[in-house]
Amino acid sequence: MNSPRVDFYVIADPEPRARNKFACQLAEKAFGLGNRVFLHCGDASEAESIDTLLWTFRDRAFVPHALLRDDAPAGDEPVIVGHGAPPAGLREVLINLAPAVPAWFAEFERVAEVVSDDPLVKAAGRERFRAYRSHGCEPETHKLGTER
Repeated sequence: MNSPRVDFYVIADPEPRARNKFACQLAEKAFGLGNRVFLHCGDASEAESIDTLLWTFRDRAFVPHALLRDDAPAGDEPVIVGHGAPPAGLREVLINLAPAVPAWFAEFERVAEVVSDDPLVKAAGRERFRAYRSHGCEPETHKLGTER
């Protein structure tokens, strides 16, 4: 199995909402290109927040999605939001918002990491960058916005 393509998107804004909004924009773009997406969050609260934000992050945006819950199987929506392992068969695009690299990341074709200017988020992002490298991936970094 080939290693996935890993992209780090570094945004200048330290606010958590800016990071989450950018993740929603990535999900919208991937969905628009015909991909299925798993938006992986750090916990249930963050997953619920992202689920809500996907409805409101941009006027006139529509991203068909579902929140993966422990007590219900995932549907066939193109975007699934969760905080555990992805549903079987969803292996195209992983957008990771969790603080660590998920053990199953290599099952995906593409991985997107969103890092904000928050010092804790940046430090965790650096750790994930090193972890991907240790697994044979060569992450690409895309700096967005103005540098602080």
